[in-house]
Amino acid sequence: MRIVLRMTRWATFDCYGTLIDWNGGIRAELARLGEVPSGEEDALGRSLAHWHTFPEVRDSLERARAQGWRLAILSNTDRDFIEASKETIGVPFDETVVASEIGSYKPAPRHWEVFYERTGADPARHVHVAQSMFHDIVVANELGLPSVWINRLGERHDTAPTRELPDLAALPEVLDELVAP
Repeated sequence: MRIVLRMTRWATFDCYGTLIDWNGGIRAELARLGEVPSGEEDALGRSLAHWHTFPEVRDSLERARAQGWRLAILSNTDRDFIEASKETIGVPFDETVVASEIGSYKPAPRHWEVFYERTGADPARHVHVAQSMFHDIVVANELGLPSVWINRLGERHDTAPTRELPDLAALPEVLDELVAP
């Protein structure tokens, strides 16, 4: 069984900003609230379960799975929030590592350590995909992992990811270029 896991290709993702449109979710909830009325102090957190995916996410993740990629989320959030977001995404994930359960927040490397402990994944067959340069891409580079920066906002940064994409539309092809089947 361990040999099969070593041959498996893994794509790990940060969720918010990469798969889920957190800027849009925050804007919508703040617009709904206007001035925050009494009793609505936690409204932004409660709204997270209703934030939308970016338009190309579901198709791209389904195509990656069809090409043999296993998918995982590494997130600085709580289990209940991420489970609601995974339901919104609508594509199965094979593993999920959340900060509230491991007592660590990215950019610390503990998410990746727990991911390897749980999956037995081979780092040579693993690509990390994220929007946050600080929380994810810099760390992936430090760990020697191929990384795909989803640069939806056209930002500039001194750190170079392995690849940069404006969204996830071409991600399945890029994953296959980075780690051959």
